Amino acid sequence: MEWFTASDYWLTRLVFQRALAAVYLVAFLTAALQFRPLIGQRGMLPVPRFVERVPFRRAPSLFQWHYSDRFFALCAWAGCGVAAALLAGLDSLVPLWGGMLLWLVPWVLYLSIVNVGQTWYSFGWESLLLEVGFLAVFLGNDEVAPPVVVLFLLRWILFRVEFGAGLIKMRGDACWRKLTCLDHHHETQPMPGPLSWFFHHLPRPLHRVEVAANHVTQLVVPFLLFTPQPVATAAASLMILTQLWLVLSGNFSWLNWITIVLALSAVRFPADPPEGPGAPLWFVVVVLAVATLLVGLSYRPVRNMLSRRQVMNRSFDPLHLVNTYGAFGSVSRVRYEVVVEGTRDDVPRADSGWLEYEFKGKPGDPRRWPRQFAPYHLRLDWLMWFAALSPAYADPWFGTLVERLLENDRATLKLLRRSPFPKDEPPRYVRARLFRYRYTSWRELRETGACWERTYVRDFLPPTRLAGPVHRP
Repeated sequence: MEWFTASDYWLTRLVFQRALAAVYLVAFLTAALQFRPLIGQRGMLPVPRFVERVPFRRAPSLFQWHYSDRFFALCAWAGCGVAAALLAGLDSLVPLWGGMLLWLVPWVLYLSIVNVGQTWYSFGWESLLLEVGFLAVFLGNDEVAPPVVVLFLLRWILFRVEFGAGLIKMRGDACWRKLTCLDHHHETQPMPGPLSWFFHHLPRPLHRVEVAANHVTQLVVPFLLFTPQPVATAAASLMILTQLWLVLSGNFSWLNWITIVLALSAVRFPADPPEGPGAPLWFVVVVLAVATLLVGLSYRPVRNMLSRRQVMNRSFDPLHLVNTYGAFGSVSRVRYEVVVEGTRDDVPRADSGWLEYEFKGKPGDPRRWPRQFAPYHLRLDWLMWFAALSPAYADPWFGTLVERLLENDRATLKLLRRSPFPKDEPPRYVRARLFRYRYTSWRELRETGACWERTYVRDFLPPTRLAGPVHRP
């Protein structure tokens, strides 16, 4: 069945699979290190409370049958182990069916995490990793050449990621059509990186060129993915360069990296294919059946993509098999940040000794330069950005966050860079205030050493204390 496989893409498959395993590893590591204070039994949005009200058919997950923090940790670290094994090439050392099962394990484990992750796992790159990870199950290993239909389905995902993002921009904020969005974006993006300040201060004409190039890459180039080689490779390579530019300009978790992984699947690397047997009949039947299912499920994402009321980052099935994507349909012009402070004073006053909690990634101290964390995902820092846009985003979890800070909860404090209070001396009151942040100019940076200038706007949460005795785990 020579029509079924593309032997000259064997190196492409190898590069794609190892890169995808690396993204899986980061995703599971993020889950393992952060789940307790976010969705654990004493988390801000506990999994047990979620599964009580959401049935399995709406959120299929291993944790629907059983949940404990120990079991979640076991699943997350098992995901890390399997991802590391796949990164090392274990799937090439087992039979074809064994390799497929190996790739199925991280998909099942991560689906189980995402489907109970609630707000903390509501980002588009979670569904994107699951959609790509599901297709990886059917790419095969060294026993068979890569199936052509799976390679094209991977390009179909990449097309929807890029073209959908381009459409949402053109239909959304007018600044994308005026080519002015990057006058603000680098300053107001969710979590700036170490180079974001410099990107913001690039000449405005260059910002116009950046936006125009982005439109070409997202609205024109995706169609070239379905053309013969070497045009498809050139199109994918251009997308990779664009994503690397975005990697340098900010912290977008693994969104850029999983997009790069997808683009690698369209690149044909020059290498002589190894000799091997043809695809077994059972493998052909399974792959074609899955491909038929995915093509059928593409109807709703395509309809959404072509609609004037297009929405971003939505899953149309509980297994996240075919989804819709998009980013930054609107761009904020002003940056707001929620600054969380505590005091040990018995009576909180404006002149009390308020001390600021420092987060790992989100802006805080104006003199502290942003760091690079992506592809690692700081979930609390990202949600704090949404909270600053509107308190409604924080309603389900912010009160519990404050309660945990008042308890000096060890798991919660690990999400932060630094707490101003010793472990045995928790604050008596915690408050939150909203500030407007803006990048300093070159002159201000030289004179003050600060990359940010901030101005108080209003109180976000008045001074709050525990109603009863402190409970510590």
